[in-house]
Amino acid sequence: MAGNKAEKLPRKAYEKELLRLQTDLVKLQEWVRSEGARLVVVFEGRDAAGKGGTIKRVSEHLNPRVARIAALPTPTERERTQWYFQRYVEHLPAAGEIVLFDRSWYNRAGVEHVMGFCTKEEYQLFLRQCPIFERMLVEDGILLRKYWFSVSDTEQQERFRRRLEDPLRRWKLSGMDLESITRWEAYSRAKDEMMVHTDITEAPWYVVESDDKRRARLNMIAHLLESVPYHEVPPTVLELPERPPSTGYERPPRDLQTYVPDHAARL
Repeated sequence: MAGNKAEKLPRKAYEKELLRLQTDLVKLQEWVRSEGARLVVVFEGRDAAGKGGTIKRVSEHLNPRVARIAALPTPTERERTQWYFQRYVEHLPAAGEIVLFDRSWYNRAGVEHVMGFCTKEEYQLFLRQCPIFERMLVEDGILLRKYWFSVSDTEQQERFRRRLEDPLRRWKLSGMDLESITRWEAYSRAKDEMMVHTDITEAPWYVVESDDKRRARLNMIAHLLESVPYHEVPPTVLELPERPPSTGYERPPRDLQTYVPDHAARL
């Protein structure tokens, strides 16, 4: 269960603060790019805990060439024969990049373990190797931040219900998502065990209470900004040039090209 349910944050206050934080995220991005820093942000939590919506707000105004989202599909047959962390290593940032992991290597500690998609030996090996792997990332200079989005059972079920009834969001649900309702305690035990082994000094877990999505987004973004020692980088001075005089160019007749029909005119 998540903590005590706080009063929902008013939309006006939320949108004002979100814009301020997103402005600072752009400053963080420019610092990462100019300093050649490498930032990894891991988003984990139960299904419908609010990870996806938060990632959208984090990346909304960022340059996709600098900040990218890594949401890996089910591993291929070849990937299943690799070292478990190998396919995630391929998505780690180079200098001047930010990677937002929409779920990560922690799939093995959660879904794979609870649903029986890995063996007990593979699960135990993950718990032993994960802290070593993350210490290696941090020792190599990667800024690693890990966020666990905590949602209550009643709020999760309500979000599932809304998704089932919304044709625009129904795609977010799968049979496995719904089965997680019946395995609530198993997922809770798996999360607790994961925290015991992987909440390390070099890469601690930060829990985000997410029954109120607005509060969760603001709290997570504010914490990320406070945790990274960035500073504002003066922007390059740009000036809009004067448009040169025409040299006689004439646009071809419009009927020589195929235009998209004006659907909006029918509204």
